[in-house]
Amino acid sequence: MKRGKSAFLAVTAIIGLSAVLTGCGQGTTNPATSSPVTTSSAAAPSTAGTTPSSTPTPSSQSPSAPAETALCTAASLQGSLDDSGGGAAGSIYMKLIVKNTSGTTCILDGYPGVSLIKSGTITPIGEPAVRDPQAPSSGPISLAPDQSASAVLRYTQAGNYQNCTQMTADEVLVYPPSATDYLSIVHPLTACSNTDIALLQIGAFAP
Repeated sequence: MKRGKSAFLAVTAIIGLSAVLTGCGQGTTNPATSSPVTTSSAAAPSTAGTTPSSTPTPSSQSPSAPAETALCTAASLQGSLDDSGGGAAGSIYMKLIVKNTSGTTCILDGYPGVSLIKSGTITPIGEPAVRDPQAPSSGPISLAPDQSASAVLRYTQAGNYQNCTQMTADEVLVYPPSATDYLSIVHPLTACSNTDIALLQIGAFAP
Protein backbone atom coordinates (compact mmCIF):
# COMPACT_ATOMS: atom_id res chain seq x y z
CA MET A 1 0.00 0.00 0.00
CA LYS A 2 2.82 2.47 0.76
CA ARG A 3 4.60 1.54 -2.47
CA GLY A 4 1.54 2.36 -4.55
CA LYS A 5 1.13 5.71 -2.87
CA SER A 6 4.77 6.59 -3.48
CA ALA A 7 4.50 5.71 -7.13
CA PHE A 8 1.42 7.87 -7.44
CA LEU A 9 3.20 10.87 -5.91
CA ALA A 10 6.21 10.44 -8.22
CA VAL A 11 3.98 10.42 -11.30
CA THR A 12 2.16 13.49 -10.07
CA ALA A 13 5.42 15.34 -9.50
CA ILE A 14 6.65 14.50 -12.99
CA ILE A 15 3.43 15.74 -14.55
CA GLY A 16 3.62 19.02 -12.59
CA LEU A 17 7.22 19.57 -13.56
CA SER A 18 6.39 19.01 -17.19
CA ALA A 19 3.60 21.60 -16.98
CA VAL A 20 5.91 24.13 -15.44
CA LEU A 21 8.54 23.58 -18.10
CA THR A 22 5.95 23.83 -20.86
CA GLY A 23 4.62 27.10 -19.46
CA CYS A 24 8.11 28.61 -19.32
CA GLY A 25 8.78 27.61 -22.90
CA GLN A 26 5.57 29.27 -24.16
CA GLY A 27 6.34 32.56 -22.32
CA THR A 28 9.77 32.98 -23.95
CA THR A 29 9.75 34.71 -27.41
CA ASN A 30 12.58 35.23 -29.83
CA PRO A 31 13.61 38.87 -30.31
CA ALA A 32 12.20 40.45 -33.51
CA THR A 33 14.64 40.52 -36.36
CA SER A 34 14.17 44.20 -37.65
CA SER A 35 16.45 45.71 -40.24
CA PRO A 36 19.01 48.18 -38.93
CA VAL A 37 17.85 51.83 -39.43
CA THR A 38 20.04 54.06 -41.56
CA THR A 39 19.66 57.85 -41.76
CA SER A 40 20.81 60.37 -44.35
CA SER A 41 20.85 63.19 -41.87
CA ALA A 42 24.20 62.25 -40.45
CA ALA A 43 26.33 65.35 -40.86
CA ALA A 44 29.55 65.01 -42.75
CA PRO A 45 32.56 66.17 -40.83
CA SER A 46 32.98 69.90 -41.31
CA THR A 47 36.03 71.08 -43.19
CA ALA A 48 35.55 74.71 -42.27
CA GLY A 49 38.69 76.13 -40.87
CA THR A 50 40.79 73.16 -41.90
CA THR A 51 41.50 74.21 -45.51
CA PRO A 52 43.44 77.45 -45.93
CA SER A 53 41.75 79.94 -48.29
CA SER A 54 43.49 80.45 -51.62
CA THR A 55 41.86 83.88 -52.12
CA PRO A 56 43.69 86.75 -50.44
CA THR A 57 41.58 89.03 -48.30
CA PRO A 58 41.14 92.36 -50.08
CA SER A 59 42.53 95.39 -48.39
CA SER A 60 39.98 97.56 -46.64
CA GLN A 61 41.63 100.67 -48.08
CA SER A 62 41.65 101.16 -51.87
CA PRO A 63 44.12 103.55 -53.45
CA SER A 64 42.50 106.82 -54.51
CA ALA A 65 41.93 107.14 -58.26
CA PRO A 66 43.49 110.20 -59.87
CA ALA A 67 41.00 113.01 -60.46
CA GLU A 68 39.87 113.34 -64.06
CA THR A 69 40.58 116.57 -65.91
CA ALA A 70 37.38 118.57 -66.26
CA LEU A 71 35.97 119.87 -69.52
CA CYS A 72 36.56 123.54 -70.28
CA THR A 73 33.62 125.77 -69.49
CA ALA A 74 33.00 129.34 -70.64
CA ALA A 75 33.78 130.53 -67.12
CA SER A 76 37.38 129.36 -67.55
CA LEU A 77 37.88 130.74 -71.06
CA GLN A 78 38.39 134.07 -72.80
CA GLY A 79 37.33 134.33 -76.44
CA SER A 80 38.45 136.41 -79.39
CA LEU A 81 38.11 136.46 -83.19
CA ASP A 82 40.92 136.88 -85.69
CA ASP A 83 39.53 137.79 -89.11
CA SER A 84 42.86 138.28 -90.80
CA GLY A 85 42.60 134.94 -92.57
CA GLY A 86 41.04 136.47 -95.71
CA GLY A 87 38.09 135.15 -97.65
CA ALA A 88 36.87 133.69 -100.91
CA ALA A 89 33.64 133.68 -102.94
CA GLY A 90 31.83 136.06 -100.61
CA SER A 91 33.05 134.38 -97.42
CA ILE A 92 35.39 135.46 -94.64
CA TYR A 93 37.48 132.92 -92.72
CA MET A 94 38.13 133.76 -89.10
CA LYS A 95 39.80 132.04 -86.20
CA LEU A 96 37.72 131.60 -83.08
CA ILE A 97 40.31 131.58 -80.31
CA VAL A 98 39.74 130.58 -76.70
CA LYS A 99 42.32 130.98 -73.94
CA ASN A 100 42.33 129.14 -70.61
CA THR A 101 42.24 131.89 -67.98
CA SER A 102 41.75 129.51 -65.03
CA GLY A 103 44.43 128.06 -62.81
CA THR A 104 43.86 124.44 -63.85
CA THR A 105 44.09 122.39 -67.04
CA CYS A 106 40.82 121.65 -68.80
CA ILE A 107 39.75 119.62 -71.83
CA LEU A 108 38.40 120.92 -75.15
CA ASP A 109 36.99 118.27 -77.45
CA GLY A 110 34.75 118.88 -80.44
CA TYR A 111 32.77 121.67 -82.03
CA PRO A 112 31.65 124.81 -80.22
CA GLY A 113 28.17 126.22 -80.60
CA VAL A 114 28.28 129.60 -82.36
CA SER A 115 25.62 132.14 -83.30
CA LEU A 116 25.16 135.86 -83.99
CA ILE A 117 23.31 137.92 -81.38
CA LYS A 118 22.30 141.44 -80.44
CA SER A 119 24.02 142.94 -77.42
CA GLY A 120 22.27 142.14 -74.15
CA THR A 121 20.57 138.97 -75.39
CA ILE A 122 21.52 135.38 -76.16
CA THR A 123 18.78 134.78 -78.73
CA PRO A 124 20.39 133.79 -82.03
CA ILE A 125 19.74 135.90 -85.09
CA GLY A 126 18.89 133.47 -87.85
CA GLU A 127 20.42 130.00 -88.03
CA PRO A 128 23.30 129.11 -85.66
CA ALA A 129 26.59 127.90 -87.15
CA VAL A 130 26.56 124.51 -88.86
CA ARG A 131 29.42 122.07 -88.31
CA ASP A 132 32.08 121.74 -90.97
CA PRO A 133 32.47 117.99 -91.71
CA GLN A 134 35.86 118.74 -93.29
CA ALA A 135 37.23 119.96 -89.93
CA PRO A 136 36.36 117.27 -87.37
CA SER A 137 37.87 116.84 -83.92
CA SER A 138 41.25 115.11 -83.85
CA GLY A 139 40.85 114.23 -80.18
CA PRO A 140 40.73 115.90 -76.77
CA ILE A 141 42.91 118.95 -76.23
CA SER A 142 44.46 119.44 -72.79
CA LEU A 143 44.40 123.18 -72.38
CA ALA A 144 46.82 124.27 -69.65
CA PRO A 145 46.49 127.66 -67.96
CA ASP A 146 47.26 130.54 -70.40
CA GLN A 147 47.22 128.19 -73.39
CA SER A 148 44.90 128.70 -76.37
CA ALA A 149 43.09 126.63 -78.98
CA SER A 150 41.26 127.74 -82.10
CA ALA A 151 38.53 126.71 -84.50
CA VAL A 152 37.97 127.96 -88.05
CA LEU A 153 34.78 130.03 -88.41
CA ARG A 154 33.55 130.81 -91.91
CA TYR A 155 31.17 133.74 -92.31
CA THR A 156 29.25 134.07 -95.59
CA GLN A 157 28.33 137.62 -96.58
CA ALA A 158 24.63 138.29 -96.00
CA GLY A 159 24.48 140.10 -99.34
CA ASN A 160 24.91 136.78 -101.12
CA TYR A 161 21.28 135.93 -100.32
CA GLN A 162 18.61 137.96 -102.13
CA ASN A 163 15.88 136.92 -99.69
CA CYS A 164 17.98 137.73 -96.58
CA THR A 165 16.30 139.96 -94.02
CA GLN A 166 19.38 141.78 -92.85
CA MET A 167 20.06 142.74 -89.25
CA THR A 168 23.17 144.00 -87.54
CA ALA A 169 24.59 141.51 -85.03
CA ASP A 170 26.70 143.06 -82.27
CA GLU A 171 28.36 139.96 -80.87
CA VAL A 172 29.27 136.35 -81.54
CA LEU A 173 27.93 133.94 -78.92
CA VAL A 174 30.07 130.86 -78.17
CA TYR A 175 29.24 127.69 -76.21
CA PRO A 176 32.35 125.57 -75.57
CA PRO A 177 31.94 121.87 -76.49
CA SER A 178 29.61 120.06 -74.04
CA ALA A 179 29.33 123.20 -71.88
CA THR A 180 26.08 124.76 -70.72
CA ASP A 181 27.48 128.24 -70.14
CA TYR A 182 28.60 130.67 -72.83
CA LEU A 183 30.87 133.58 -73.63
CA SER A 184 30.33 136.45 -76.06
CA ILE A 185 32.77 138.27 -78.32
CA VAL A 186 32.06 141.79 -79.50
CA HIS A 187 32.36 141.61 -83.30
CA PRO A 188 29.68 143.36 -85.41
CA LEU A 189 28.52 141.45 -88.48
CA THR A 190 25.54 141.65 -90.81
CA ALA A 191 23.20 138.78 -90.08
CA CYS A 192 20.12 137.29 -91.75
CA SER A 193 17.13 136.83 -89.49
CA ASN A 194 15.87 134.08 -91.81
CA THR A 195 16.11 130.72 -90.04
CA ASP A 196 16.67 128.92 -93.33
CA ILE A 197 19.88 130.80 -94.11
CA ALA A 198 23.09 129.64 -92.41
CA LEU A 199 25.77 132.30 -92.65
CA LEU A 200 28.16 130.56 -90.25
CA GLN A 201 30.11 127.32 -90.49
CA ILE A 202 32.37 126.16 -87.65
CA GLY A 203 35.13 123.58 -87.39
CA ALA A 204 36.21 121.64 -84.31
CA PHE A 205 38.82 123.03 -81.95
CA ALA A 206 42.46 122.32 -82.72
CA PRO A 207 45.63 123.08 -80.72
